[in-house]
Amino acid sequence: MSPNQRGSLFMMGSMASFTFNDALVKMIGADMPLAQLLTLRGAIACVLIYGLARCMGTMRWDLGCRDWTLIGLRSLSELAIAYFFLTALMVMPLANITAILQVLPLTVTLGAALFFHEPIGWRRMLAILVGFSGVLLIIRPGPEGFSEGTSFALAAVLCVTARDLISRRISPETPSIVVALSAMVAVFASAAVLSLGVEWAPIEMSGLSLLTGAAVFIFAGFIFSVMAMRAGEIAVISPFRYSGLLWALLLGWLLFGDWPDPVTMLGALIVVATGMFTLYREGASAAAAKRART
Repeated sequence: MSPNQRGSLFMMGSMASFTFNDALVKMIGADMPLAQLLTLRGAIACVLIYGLARCMGTMRWDLGCRDWTLIGLRSLSELAIAYFFLTALMVMPLANITAILQVLPLTVTLGAALFFHEPIGWRRMLAILVGFSGVLLIIRPGPEGFSEGTSFALAAVLCVTARDLISRRISPETPSIVVALSAMVAVFASAAVLSLGVEWAPIEMSGLSLLTGAAVFIFAGFIFSVMAMRAGEIAVISPFRYSGLLWALLLGWLLFGDWPDPVTMLGALIVVATGMFTLYREGASAAAAKRART
């Protein structure tokens, strides 16, 4: 596969993993304080990532100063994302903050073009805009929710954009699993500090199972998200962020009985069509380049 195809698959894997994690967190969040949940999930995920790195022999500490600086900045971006997103979520409807976050394919693609001089092309930009229109059909936010918390949501968008662009600048020799572990440790440590001020709830076996599942998915999501932003062109990979909404529709129906209406299904079909078109264009471009080399 070409780097763009690998990056697209990594992005879809990342979105699926994060969505499954969100579903499991939603299932156990009512019985456990958020700080406790994030601390326990982070502890399990850190052990998983570190164990995988040791087994693969990719745990390296001899990275250059530049890479450690970028990894540190990326980890700080993860912390800032959590702060701004949760703050916005407390004062505005979820649908509205979700709508704002769906501009990420545009902001990341435009940031890559501005800072890294990566080509966009009118077809790719059109695919991003069409996919965004499908997203709006799915979530259909109301205007009343944009009166409060908008600045925090926009700050979260900027932090996610910065995180992904920073990932782009980390040298290829740095293992992605080291980058993911650093971010997870930062989030876990912050949650652990916050959990000291809350009363922990007892943990039953069912809750522990769901928590372990959430840790596995967040572990996969962190690794795939790093690998996605370090492969291929951002303009090709970014539209596949929309695939997370399709997983959200499926899990919402299966786990919570939320059946999508016709307008929502239309938006989902537009998102799928956008991704398929992007993959088709990438395959055609790769085939044309191969013929030219031949």
